[in-house]
Amino acid sequence: MGRDSKRTRKKKKLKKKNKGIKWIKLAALVVIAAFVIIVGKRVYDSLKTVNNAEISKAVTKNISLSEYPEIDVELLTINPYSRPGTPLEKINGIVIHWTANPGSSAIANRDYFESLKDNHITSASSHFIIGLDGEIVQCIPSSEISYASNDRNNDTLSIECCIPDETGKFNDATYSSMVYFTAWLCKNFNVDVDNVIRHYDVTGKDCPKYFVENEDKWLLFKQDIRNYIAKYSD
Repeated sequence: MGRDSKRTRKKKKLKKKNKGIKWIKLAALVVIAAFVIIVGKRVYDSLKTVNNAEISKAVTKNISLSEYPEIDVELLTINPYSRPGTPLEKINGIVIHWTANPGSSAIANRDYFESLKDNHITSASSHFIIGLDGEIVQCIPSSEISYASNDRNNDTLSIECCIPDETGKFNDATYSSMVYFTAWLCKNFNVDVDNVIRHYDVTGKDCPKYFVENEDKWLLFKQDIRNYIAKYSD
């Protein structure tokens, strides 16, 4: 009888202990689940904030994307070194570059491309150049390839962007036009913003320098394009 009582007490004690462990495990699962929900909500809210963010203050353009941009058309002479005249049969992306020529204007860089037909120093060009005052110069029709993006020359439009100093950081006027004009190209040539890339993404070249060295600024630039399209697509 004494032994049975002892066994009964042990069983009750063990049962109580197991019950306690179960409650601890359940509580732990509840805590983990709550943590996952909280973290997930914060991530979601963060992404939602980014997606609904206002366009950066540096973007002063407020032009509808249904309007044709103000472009200074200064087409290069057809030649083997900067404007081969080869048809661009499809546009799958837009490539952003920097001029790597601090303080130079858009028209000065255009004239450099033009000079290549005579001096044959190299082969180089771009469809468009955005200057220090935000001006847009067109060098090559969007129906032809440019010599800008190596293996992607045959399916992309290229934009060279002027910079004021060696850091490669774009001033507000240039940046504002970059966002607006890239958004316009994306909308009017049916290019997804995910297919806006850097020259760096094609070859690994340090171009555009500021966006290669500052990945967060590159991501902000693309987000600004998305927000511009959302805001100014009539």
